[in-house]
Amino acid sequence: MSYDTIIRNGRWFDGTGAPSAIRTLGIRDGHVVTITGEELDATGCPQVIDAAGKWVLPGMLDIHTHYDIEVLDGPALTESLRHGVTTVLLGSCSLSTVYVDGQDAGDIFGRVEAIPREHVIAAVDRHKTWTSCEEYVAALESRPLGPNVAAFLGHSDMRAATMGLDRATRADERPTRGEQAQMEDMLREALQAGFVGMSSQQLLFDKLDGDVCRSRTLPSTYARARELRRLKSLLRRSGRVLQSGPDIENPFNIASQAFQSLGVVRNPLKTSLLSAADVKSNPVAVRGLGPLARLVNRLGGNFRWQHLPVPFEVYADGIDLVIFEEFGSGAAALHLRDEVERNELLRDANYRRRFRKDYERRFGMRVWHRDFFDAEIVECPDESVIGKSFGEVGRDRGGLHPVDAFLDLVVEHGAALRWRTTISNHRPEVLKKLARDSGIQMGFSDAGAHLRNMAFYNMGLRLLRHVRDCDRAGAPFMTVEHAVHRLTGELADWYRLDAGHLRIGDRADVVVIDPERLDGTLDAYAESPVDSYGGLSRMVNRNDDAVTAVLVGGRAVFFNGAATPLVGRQRTGRFLRAAHKAPAVAQEGALAHVG
Repeated sequence: MSYDTIIRNGRWFDGTGAPSAIRTLGIRDGHVVTITGEELDATGCPQVIDAAGKWVLPGMLDIHTHYDIEVLDGPALTESLRHGVTTVLLGSCSLSTVYVDGQDAGDIFGRVEAIPREHVIAAVDRHKTWTSCEEYVAALESRPLGPNVAAFLGHSDMRAATMGLDRATRADERPTRGEQAQMEDMLREALQAGFVGMSSQQLLFDKLDGDVCRSRTLPSTYARARELRRLKSLLRRSGRVLQSGPDIENPFNIASQAFQSLGVVRNPLKTSLLSAADVKSNPVAVRGLGPLARLVNRLGGNFRWQHLPVPFEVYADGIDLVIFEEFGSGAAALHLRDEVERNELLRDANYRRRFRKDYERRFGMRVWHRDFFDAEIVECPDESVIGKSFGEVGRDRGGLHPVDAFLDLVVEHGAALRWRTTISNHRPEVLKKLARDSGIQMGFSDAGAHLRNMAFYNMGLRLLRHVRDCDRAGAPFMTVEHAVHRLTGELADWYRLDAGHLRIGDRADVVVIDPERLDGTLDAYAESPVDSYGGLSRMVNRNDDAVTAVLVGGRAVFFNGAATPLVGRQRTGRFLRAAHKAPAVAQEGALAHVG
């Protein structure tokens, strides 16, 4: 028996949570055909990978990305591949590019996802040839995809394309009967095309870019109950997923979104809600998330929280950070694109009083802890402030209020002022509990968005490090097998995707990890230019030594931190249709031998 690839003597994890074992894998025609404890005959095999001392696991899934724009101009999506992610989900947070044109896509994606609006418009206008979901799938598969992709259809996408962005973002406007029927037809077609479901949004500090509708919230937030109920009924009947972001300022909205998963006299609604986080601003709230999910599921629902299993550390250039959208004075500053006009506002004494009042308000749900003493300056033309918090700068300047210290530095240095803070997931013991909770999914990486703030491409590797370190310290909180299952098979099974497993007959999406290199360098800050965004620098955490090899459909896409010649030139991934088996992509060209 001949093989295209042999992976020898690695610690093999099948993605189900079953015990791992030292095994050799034989891969042929994009599938795993042999798993054995014996040696395999490598005669005629063009690619042999020595995995002794390493972990061999299914490619990881990233269930929350905003790659909808990048996949058009940079379909290799190499930043995910290098970290062992072989399947990504598009269309999160009500945002997708199936129906909107370039201008509306720019307004919808530009500000909330911090993707330069002009690049959004150019990418969609340049590549859009599709008018339906099937044509969208075909367009993606005509590109040299690196990982596999699956997709939600965004509610804001449907609403803007049907009603027009202006009407779709007015509180006094409702879709006509014909427009409602059109949205239902769009969703029905998406489900038939194999989309995993629909994404919606009720969070009110995500704002539009552009001129006409600037600073309005996303179209999905204007939908009333009847509109949503009719769309959700299609998801219930098909067994597909609703991904939703609740209005965090309204506890009733959070609870109602959880309990909508219940079936009672109808099918349960598979619901994935954003997000389970141990926020500094409210350290008590996290205690109720797991119990709420377990209660809903015990009553017959099918509900999951999404969770980022690493500290949520964000960076900002000046005042350009989405957390300022959650209160009035911050949103007022971000509404102004012109730097001169914005600086005039930031200098204004009345504005500063408003900002200080918002900053000091301690009641109500919010994301940012609003503590400028917990915000470190990492870059600034004034080197004397680097390494200090804004609170410390204020004390050094004669007891200046932290808000005034911050605004003074923003006015003086603009985007050259770079600073960071950790918003949530700062307590390791709480992260351990969340990682084990059956009502919580590993997700929320935001890959493809927030290029200058932080997305978490390597969150899976960091979870595996946390598990391994605690085990070595004699204080295990979950097995490596369980952690691998949570990052792979558990997600694939829930979203009904042909991914996440590494058994005989499965497609060979494989990651080989060196566990000795899961170290502190995973947290290291790196900058990487993104060609599809005109060379704009993307901020990432990166350790190229941790992942030894990545295969998609049996084809090598990364070795030792370097992309293979296939990447960006040939398609290795494919569109994964929910509830369908996915054949491997046909191979082209020769493979290299790797010892």
